[in-house]
Amino acid sequence: MEKDRRWKNLLEVTGVFLKLGMSSFGGPAAHTALMEQELVRKRGWLDHDHFLDLLAATNLVPGPNSTEMAIHIGFLHAGWPGLIAAGSAFILPAFLISLALSWIYVRFGTLPQGQALFYGINPVVIAIILVATYRLGKIALKGKLQVLLGVLAFGAMLLGVNEILVLLGAGVLGIILYAPPTWLQKQSSMEIVLPLTPLLYAIPKSWAWLDDRLVMLGLFFLKVGSLLFGSGMVLFAFIQGDVVNRYGWLTQQQLIDAIAVGQMTPGPVLSSATFIGYLVSGWPGAVVATFAVFLPSFIIVSLMGPVFPRIRQSRIAQAFLKGVNAAVVALILAVSLILFRSAIIDVWTVIILVIGLIALLRTKVDTFWLILGGAAVGIIHFLVL
Repeated sequence: MEKDRRWKNLLEVTGVFLKLGMSSFGGPAAHTALMEQELVRKRGWLDHDHFLDLLAATNLVPGPNSTEMAIHIGFLHAGWPGLIAAGSAFILPAFLISLALSWIYVRFGTLPQGQALFYGINPVVIAIILVATYRLGKIALKGKLQVLLGVLAFGAMLLGVNEILVLLGAGVLGIILYAPPTWLQKQSSMEIVLPLTPLLYAIPKSWAWLDDRLVMLGLFFLKVGSLLFGSGMVLFAFIQGDVVNRYGWLTQQQLIDAIAVGQMTPGPVLSSATFIGYLVSGWPGAVVATFAVFLPSFIIVSLMGPVFPRIRQSRIAQAFLKGVNAAVVALILAVSLILFRSAIIDVWTVIILVIGLIALLRTKVDTFWLILGGAAVGIIHFLVL
């Protein structure tokens, strides 16, 4: 009987998260809302307070929050098999769709019709990034100290400092400012920050020491999945710094197209890793990139799930997150400015960008429909002009 119940729970977990993975468009906030409706209100797998505690705790650790929520809830309902089944089922639809889009993109993306599609899509992508930066900024930049950390991180990004070290450096400064050791508590905030500022600009830019592209791809996405705080959009800051600038595996245009694919598919935004991996090393690259970017989430939930409530109450963890969140906004803004030059090339792309910004700020339109609208405008522009 016990074995039958465990098997039933495992099938329930797999089915529910496969359904959510196929239907959850709109980013982490939308994913979380769907999980709350399906798993708290409809099925009663956990109560509302437990759900909110879990949501708060996942925000304090690296990795895609909605995926980590799926993994943890799967563990609660069906144990260790449920942990693996929930995360895998939630990721699988986005992986398969991204893989199909990657094949289509490589096969047809260089034709005039493919270029026309992305002519209209690219400005919409920039609008999505700018609005995400604005909304994150309103949440993350509370008070002069966080604004200062954001400015420092933005300056470091423009100077080419490694993105991971910008995030970690901002987190350390957050601890020093918001939860300082006793010997620092008598000093003013400026006395602490200013002497440490040069450290953000003196960090080496690259650690590429391997030659095998597939191995490097796996290590890169493993690194990203292990240190991704705040928003899936930060993924593209890492890609801009390493995959485009340092390794030269992708062009600027291909990065913009990868962001568009992440917005067009349901499930985690990190499914863009599948698309990028395919462009770099074909289907083996797609599998390696996807596995590597999501693996840390499974490990983090496995190791830290039992102590999530204590992490949420930690002053040091909260202080670290304040610094990291400020840097996240800076990283996304820096990438948007770089991509802006590739996407906004004439008056028509400016118009598409403005319409996208207005739609996102004034309505609740799903980004999926905006992407499709941009593609339609691109085709019309190609046929008419």
